[in-house]
Amino acid sequence: MSDIALLPSVTTFFRRDHGMFIDGRHIPSTSSNKIGVINPANGETLAHVSDASDSDIDDAVVSANQGFKVWSRTSPAARAAALFKLADLMEKHREELAQIETCQSGKIIQISRAFEVDQAAHFLRYYAGWATKITGETITPSLPSFTGERYSAYTLREPIGVVVGIVPWNFSTMIAIWKLASALTTGCSIIIKPSEFTPLTILRIAELAIEAGVPAGVLNVVTGTGRVGKALIEHPGTDKVSFTGSVPTGIAVGKGAMEAKLTRATLELGGKNSVGFLRDIDLDKAADGIIEAGFLHSGQICAAAERFFVHRSQIESVMDKLSLRLRALKIGSPLDETTQFGPVTNKQHQQKLAGFFATARAEKSTIVHGGNIPDGPGCFVEPTIILANSVNDTLLNEETFGPIATFLPYDTEDELLHLMNSTPYGLSASLWTNDLSKAMRLIPEIEAGTVWVNMHTMLDPAVPFGGIKASGIGREFGAAFIDDYTELKSVMIRY
Repeated sequence: MSDIALLPSVTTFFRRDHGMFIDGRHIPSTSSNKIGVINPANGETLAHVSDASDSDIDDAVVSANQGFKVWSRTSPAARAAALFKLADLMEKHREELAQIETCQSGKIIQISRAFEVDQAAHFLRYYAGWATKITGETITPSLPSFTGERYSAYTLREPIGVVVGIVPWNFSTMIAIWKLASALTTGCSIIIKPSEFTPLTILRIAELAIEAGVPAGVLNVVTGTGRVGKALIEHPGTDKVSFTGSVPTGIAVGKGAMEAKLTRATLELGGKNSVGFLRDIDLDKAADGIIEAGFLHSGQICAAAERFFVHRSQIESVMDKLSLRLRALKIGSPLDETTQFGPVTNKQHQQKLAGFFATARAEKSTIVHGGNIPDGPGCFVEPTIILANSVNDTLLNEETFGPIATFLPYDTEDELLHLMNSTPYGLSASLWTNDLSKAMRLIPEIEAGTVWVNMHTMLDPAVPFGGIKASGIGREFGAAFIDDYTELKSVMIRY
């Protein structure tokens, strides 16, 4: 098959002069600095966005504060209705949004449709349902009564204020939805700072939000480099940052937020996620599980697995079966509906992965499959299997965020647990076994915010998600997000 035809609305959108989305409309930037948005499948420039000026940033913060005054006083039911309507509009414009996302990120079109639009709308509806269910509690104090007076107390959950949502390039639509939904559900306003590599889809969604009934100023989008995000976090008019990205950048964001003005921070930082296959697992299922855990969207998922531990008696068979599956993958244009494996999102990341291949060769790790950057245009990287020499190998310890699965054999289950936990990170992990009793005993011993059994990378909006150790602070989803976007106020009454 060949590439699908882009919708006229998509090509028209790419030709726009993209400014900031502030106070409910697109406005030209006061900056003359432009950033090219590159299609990673062919290296062509799709569009240009502005690198926001200090004046743009100030305007967005003023807008968000004005929007907060309106939105925080809007009834929970009305807030929910607007978010439900936005989910409907995303589905109505499903193909348009998916095509924009695929062109800017290199994500194969099936994933853009299923995750960046369908799943994002599903998550948005889940969050919207919480708007009418945010509650405090009543408390009976134990204060003594001296003259017959009595006491009562209760708590309120109040929106925290203006949120800065810093969104990465890997799932630029879905993660933006998580952040704006968390903020808007709780009555906050938000300024989204998308990645300079993938800023386009959220600019279109911001327009749909106005159509859905979200008041002007409640959702703003400011484009630019990391300098813009830093300025927003440190701005005296913002109250919270929600950041998703790399561990080093996240640590810098957290420090900057605290040093600026004790800005609240939620940090989802990825890591070096582990998979342990117990000896009873079917080897074909193991190979399928590795594809799911490590190679979806070319491994560019914060929860994706990069460290794979297989019993020594089975590791060669597992890697042989995996090699056959990787060789059979159709690698090609993400706009071709038959493509199974597309490019990584940007040239810088492609070169970083090439550096990891060089490191593996220098350390004399065994490259079982892949390990090359294909010739030709685009940011393609071969899906790769590496057998490490020891637990100290670089590719078993540093996050690659790409289609690289690094393996190490183990001999005992105690050794397996030690290997899975021998990382400073703790976002996710998975166990693969047919022995439920053994899995239930091992789960409490695994140091990760999420532990899957016989699955990996699958998220549900009802299940909290986030990391421990160096993988972050705070949780997305479930009811857990409410704590991070509201302040708890205590009220005591004497009567």
